[in-house]
Amino acid sequence: MPVPRSTGARHAVGFLTRLPVPFGSDEPPRLDLAVPWFPLVGLLVGALTGGVLALVDVVPGAGPAGVAAALALAAGALVTGALHEDGLADCADGLGVLGDRDRRSAVMRDPRVGTFGVLALVVWALVTWSALRALPVADAVPALIAAGALSRAAILLHAVIGRPARPDGAVHALRVGPVRGTVAAAIAVAAAVVALGPGAAAVACAVAAGVAVAVTALARRALGGITGDTCGAVAALAQPAVLVVALAFAA
Repeated sequence: MPVPRSTGARHAVGFLTRLPVPFGSDEPPRLDLAVPWFPLVGLLVGALTGGVLALVDVVPGAGPAGVAAALALAAGALVTGALHEDGLADCADGLGVLGDRDRRSAVMRDPRVGTFGVLALVVWALVTWSALRALPVADAVPALIAAGALSRAAILLHAVIGRPARPDGAVHALRVGPVRGTVAAAIAVAAAVVALGPGAAAVACAVAAGVAVAVTALARRALGGITGDTCGAVAALAQPAVLVVALAFAA
């Protein structure tokens, strides 16, 4: 039976956000079809987050005080269910614990957030908030859009160059074929160029890719490979990295 064209979009939205999408009770995950939609979903999340920032910024004092940036970050976490931030916290806890790979994996599976996870989230929030607060709203909104697209594309690069650390997990369903992967990369780069301009986009793309490569290397050494949590960590780290690039070019 032919697969409907909407399947990839549904699975990308369902995997990367908490937006309600229809799924059959026995429908298997088709993240392979979702690959080209990853940067588009990230772009959508960035646009929604930027919209909240722009709306709140019109309130007197909300922009300079950082209230608009804080509420924009809250909106992004609400839309995604804090999926990527949760992955970052789990990875920080796993990498911070003393022990072998099995011990680290067990800590990452624990739903409780430890000291290293809390510290990672605090630093992430401070860096992201600081970059957004310092950007004029006319620059912050497109920067969020570029960060959304590139951070989700970075997940795909992470999946391409990494190998699963465990025999189970959603990461096995994330098979990035050459055609769909190229389409996703082209969409992410195009979004960055339109949002940031060619110069800033080139640096932002390189930085997002660098985050994916660095996390992949760290995951391979510490865990034996990548997991769903490391995918989330890549997206969470790539977002503020792109925002900092946008801030550097806006200065």
